[in-house]
Amino acid sequence: MRVLHILDHSLPLQSGYVYRTLGIVDQQHALGWEPILLTSGKHYPPGPAREEIDGRVFLRTPAPAGLGARLPLWRDLRIIADLEQRLEQVIDEVRPDILHAHSPVLNALPAIRAGRRHHLPVVYEVRAFWEDAAVSHGTASRTGLRYRASRMIETRALRGADAVTTICEGLRGDILSRGIAPERVTVVPNAVDPASFRSAGAPDPALAARLGLAGAEVLGFLGSFYSYEGLALLLKALPLMRRRRPRLRALLVGGGPEEPGLRRLAGDLGLGESVVFAGRVPHSEVPRYYDLVDLLVFPRLSCRLTELVTPLKPLEAMAQQRVVAASNVGGHRELVEHGKTGYMFPPDDPAALAEGVLAALADRDSWPRIRAEALRFIESKRSWRQSVARYQAVYERLLRR
Repeated sequence: MRVLHILDHSLPLQSGYVYRTLGIVDQQHALGWEPILLTSGKHYPPGPAREEIDGRVFLRTPAPAGLGARLPLWRDLRIIADLEQRLEQVIDEVRPDILHAHSPVLNALPAIRAGRRHHLPVVYEVRAFWEDAAVSHGTASRTGLRYRASRMIETRALRGADAVTTICEGLRGDILSRGIAPERVTVVPNAVDPASFRSAGAPDPALAARLGLAGAEVLGFLGSFYSYEGLALLLKALPLMRRRRPRLRALLVGGGPEEPGLRRLAGDLGLGESVVFAGRVPHSEVPRYYDLVDLLVFPRLSCRLTELVTPLKPLEAMAQQRVVAASNVGGHRELVEHGKTGYMFPPDDPAALAEGVLAALADRDSWPRIRAEALRFIESKRSWRQSVARYQAVYERLLRR
C-alpha cells in the first residue's frame, strides 16, 4: 500500500508535529506499507525538490516568492495553488493508492481536489485547528472574520475528505459537532516508541554544577515556550513553593516566542538563580537534562486549544519513567490519571499550581508505583505500533470503495 503523506513541515525542523510524523511513517514502514512524504510551501528551510534526511526521503514544494508572499491571505492562496500543482507531478511520479493530508487545512483542500481528479481516496488528519492556535498565539480573535472563515473552510474540508482521522477525543468531539458522521472519524492518538527512550539515569554532577543546580530539588519543563504552555504561572508559583522547599529550582529547557517575556518576568519576580533558562540543546543531549529533573511540570493554560488537543511531551516523559505533574485541562486528562500515572492540579492559578506540585513532591513514596503505572499505560495504549495500526481499517475501507 503506497500512502502519500502531505505535510506542513518536516525534518530538519523539530516539533511535536515532526515527531508525530516520524512515528507514523516509521511504523507504516514496519507494517510493510510504503509511505511517501511531501511538504507544502510552508516548510521554510530552502532545499532541493527531493531531500534525504536521516534515511528518509522528503519531496518538497517551493515556498511562495515575490512581494505577494509577504501578505498572509495571498501567501495562503499561493501555498494552496503551488501544492495542488506539485501534487499533480508527484501523483504521476509515485502512483499512490491513498492521499493522506495532515493539518493544516491548506494541505487538505488541494489534496481533496487532486483526489477527485485522479480518483484517489483522501484521508484528512486533524492535529489541531489553525484558528485555535492563532487565538492562543494572540494573532487572531474568536470573534474575528478570519477565525470564522477558517472554521467554515475547515468544516468544508472535513466534509470533502473520504475519511477523517484525528489525534484525540477532544478534537473528535469538535469534528462531530460540525455534522461529520461518527463512522467517518477515527482517533489515531499521539504515541511514542517506548524502545527509543531510556529510563531515568543518574544526574550528571558536572552539568548540574554548570547550571547551578547542584544539591537542588528541580522542577523541569523541556519543550517550546508558547503562551498556552503556562510557564509564566510556573514562575509566579515558584516563590510560593520555595517558602516551604527552599532548595527548589525551575529548569526550563528549550525556547520560543515567550522566552523574552519569561526572562523579564523572572527578573521582575526576583527569582535570580532559582530559575535556569538552559536554552535549546542538541537532541542527543536532552536525556542529560531530563536526568537533572525531579518532577516534570506541564502547566498548560485552559483555552480551546489545550482543552481539545493532547500534547506529546508528557507521553515522552512517561515513557522514560519520569514523574509528571500537569494542569487539569482536557488534553492532559486524556494522558494523565491523577494519583495513578501522574499528578494534576487546577489550571490558570499559581497558588493551585504550587499546592499541586508541593503535594506531588511530598508523595515521593508513591513515585515508583506511578512510574510503573505510567509505563504500563504507554506500552498498552500509547505505543506507535498500536496507534498506527488503526489506520489499517481506515485505508482498507477506502480502497474497497
